[in-house]
Amino acid sequence: MNPGPVEEASKTAGIFMDVMRTQPLALALVVMNFALLACLWYVATLTNETRKREFDAIHVEQKEVRELLSKCIAPTQRSEANP
Repeated sequence: MNPGPVEEASKTAGIFMDVMRTQPLALALVVMNFALLACLWYVATLTNETRKREFDAIHVEQKEVRELLSKCIAPTQRSEANP
């Protein structure tokens, strides 16, 4: 009978653990890759929050400028015949 996916996954995990036990440098590389992924995720999260705050501040500033400009009265243009 053919082994199922659970048996294959457990066999693969066992082989992976044996390789990690015999090759400590490979284990260190795997750990460092996960640490790098976590660090990059953290930096991306902080950057996203900062950009959101900046975007909201720009939006508020533009809204204030639009409100001020809406109260301005545009001068009528004079024709050149009537100086």
